Amino acid sequence: MKAQAIVFDAPKSLSLRPLDLLPVGPCDLEVAVSFSGISTGTERLLWDGSMPPFPGLSYPLVPGYETVGVVVNIGPEVKTFHVGDLVFLPGSYAFQGVQNLFGGSGSRLVAPFERAVKLNPELADKGVLLALAATAHHVFTVGREGLPLVYPDLIIGHGIMGRLLARMVVAAGKPPPVVWETQALRQTGAEGYSVVHPEHDARKDYSCICDVSGDSGILNIVIPRMRPGGEVVLAGFYKEDLSFAYASAFMREATIRVAAQWKKHDLAAVAAMFHDGSLPLEGLITHTERPERAQQAYETAFGDPSCLKMVIDWRQSS
Repeated sequence: MKAQAIVFDAPKSLSLRPLDLLPVGPCDLEVAVSFSGISTGTERLLWDGSMPPFPGLSYPLVPGYETVGVVVNIGPEVKTFHVGDLVFLPGSYAFQGVQNLFGGSGSRLVAPFERAVKLNPELADKGVLLALAATAHHVFTVGREGLPLVYPDLIIGHGIMGRLLARMVVAAGKPPPVVWETQALRQTGAEGYSVVHPEHDARKDYSCICDVSGDSGILNIVIPRMRPGGEVVLAGFYKEDLSFAYASAFMREATIRVAAQWKKHDLAAVAAMFHDGSLPLEGLITHTERPERAQQAYETAFGDPSCLKMVIDWRQSS
C-alpha cells in the first residue's frame, strides 16, 4: 500500500511523493486523511534545520502531528472505532524509507487505534487544532498533579498558541489575562481579554506568566514583572539556551516551569471542550493549501505574520 506524503528531504527542501505504508495490524486504523496542520513551532525548526538533536530525528522525514481523516479500514482487534468515523491522529509511524518521528502529513495513515480521538463530523478542519489546544492545556496541568490548576494572568505572544491559551482562561471563568504582542498585525482578534504592546503595560504584580513566543531572552523581561512568589511557564520552543539575572529572581522567589508535550488527559480535556463548544475555535485557521503547493504552504506558514494556522487539504489527493 502506498500514500502520497510530504517529505522534508533537507532543511527548506521538500517533495510530495508516494511512500510505502506498513499494512494494517490487528490494533491499527487506516485513515484517509482530510486535513493536516502545519505547526509553527516544532515544524518551523524542522523546516529551517535549527531543531536541537533528538533521538530518531534526521532527514528525510515526514512532518506533521495534526491530522484529521476518515477511518477506511480497521484491524480485527479494534472495537471502539468503525469505518466512516472522523478521527484526529497525532502523526503515525507507518511510512517506509523515511524517519517517522512525526509522520502525519500524508494522504493516508496507518496508526494504532489508541492514538486516535473520535471527532464530531462538524468539526471538520478545526479538528487539526486538537494537538495545539492540548499543548496549551498542558500549561495549566504540568507539575500540578493533585493540585488546583494555575491559569496565567499574562501571556506572551498572540499567535495561535497565545490565543488558545487566552480563550481557555476565559472559558474556565477565570479573570481575563493580558496578552503581550509586539506585532501590530497580531494585536487584533482578542475575545474577552486584552492585547497590548509590552511597552504600554506598567504592571509588576503578575502571578503566573506564560511565554509562548520562543524568545530566549524572555526571562529577564518578565521576571521583574511578577509579584513575589510568582512563576513563569515556558511553553514556547527555544533555539538558544535561556538564562536570567539571579538577583531579580531571588528577590521574588520566582518559580520557573517548563511545559512540553501534552499528556493524554490534556487531549481528553480539550476534546470535550471542542465537542461541547466551550472553547471558541473561529478565526484560528487562516490559510488552506493543496498538497501540491506544500512548498508555498510552508513558506507562508513560517513567513507571513497574518498566517495563524495553515491547513493542507488532502481530500482531492490520491
